[in-house]
Amino acid sequence: MSECAYLSLGSNVGDREGHLREAVEQLRRLGERIRLSSLYETEPVDFTEQAWFLNCVAALETTLGARELLDGVVAIERTMGRRRTRDKGPRTIDIDILLFGKSVVEEPGLTIPHPALAERRFVLEPLAEIAPELVHPVLGKTVRQLRDALPPGQEVRRIHSPAEASAVKER
Repeated sequence: MSECAYLSLGSNVGDREGHLREAVEQLRRLGERIRLSSLYETEPVDFTEQAWFLNCVAALETTLGARELLDGVVAIERTMGRRRTRDKGPRTIDIDILLFGKSVVEEPGLTIPHPALAERRFVLEPLAEIAPELVHPVLGKTVRQLRDALPPGQEVRRIHSPAEASAVKER
């Protein structure tokens, strides 16, 4: 049986768009990508003395379990040169599991829904683009409601529409 997982991808080092393109391609080993948001340029949060990020969200239909998906995501990050030298610091690629079907998972090293999902505009904007009516399994609110409830702050700019993002990936 397969589940739809929603993944957040971000990069702020080097060829940000190229890193996202490569990560999306590598996700094909873990399932079938069914939707991809536009690309968004986003202001860093927490550790703000770093370059802006390029972010997107991918919906992935997968037969893997949540832990197996996490292992696959971490392997992709490692293959792409991700080094965890500073918490919330610069990175070539960052992939987080936001939601995994309607599952609620609390295990060492794995929490689903992602604990910061409802607080991060850089996640909620692209997620609302592809799944605005998706309901958070713990909070009982739609992605659109969560996004609309955010206080002002953190700049998030769409830089490619889905069609433009697809064209960029095809080159």
